[in-house]
Amino acid sequence: MTRFTVGELDVTMLDAGHVLLDGGAMFGVVPKVLWERERSPDDKNRITLALNLMLIDDGKQKILVDTGAGDKAKEKTRSIYGLSGLGASDLLAPVGLRPDDIDLVINTHLHFDHAGGNTAFDSSGELVPAFSNARYVVQQREIDAVRWDHPRMKTAYVQDDFRTLLDDPDRLQVVEGPHDLGNGIELVPAPGHTQGSQRVDLREGNARWSYVADLIPTASHLRPNYVMSFDVEPLITIETKMALVAEAARENWKIIFEHDTDYTVITLEETANGVRPLPVDLES
Repeated sequence: MTRFTVGELDVTMLDAGHVLLDGGAMFGVVPKVLWERERSPDDKNRITLALNLMLIDDGKQKILVDTGAGDKAKEKTRSIYGLSGLGASDLLAPVGLRPDDIDLVINTHLHFDHAGGNTAFDSSGELVPAFSNARYVVQQREIDAVRWDHPRMKTAYVQDDFRTLLDDPDRLQVVEGPHDLGNGIELVPAPGHTQGSQRVDLREGNARWSYVADLIPTASHLRPNYVMSFDVEPLITIETKMALVAEAARENWKIIFEHDTDYTVITLEETANGVRPLPVDLES
């Protein structure tokens, strides 16, 4: 586990397992001869993606950012995606916590590898929230997307990951646009991958740490045109990413990756050929 502090926030990066996704889909129009130099595929053309989740303790609340793929997927799905996702108890055990210790879950968006751990099956087979005492925070545009009766939306989302939450106002907190959670935690819309995607920023004075989720899933995706085929609005992804990368490089932000197997936190160095990642040495 990697740990660091931002002001009064104690942050731990949790390993929720990994997922294998098609390399071509992860890099869209970028030819394989280019992307495979950095991400070697297996014999099924899949590359390994980490599931790095962020646990924040602000002294009052314990906040989990994304929940990984969870452990309720059927064997066929686990085989297709090479899932080694952890359930809530196994995810939190290394830090001595239980699922009911989590007060708030922030979903960057609701795809299965980010929200699969939102829910679980109890001993009677009933689908229930995996974190029994937590509120779940999602952008309104993401809720609109999962309710949209469109073929692309139906295949992009797994309803079991959130259907028990949608109609429970005591459980689901819907926000619209930028939202300040207090104590230096900010939710910032990051559209493109999905219409309602958001990033989670941690601030101390002028310093900013940004958990960018699938806007920039790995360091290889820092380049503007390295965009996933999964993105519903790829041109918006490029615009959103270019603006973030420019500001992050200029202001010396820390970038936190959710899916990179090599980098957890980086800064950016501007070069003649664009930006390059510089790893940040953190406590392990």
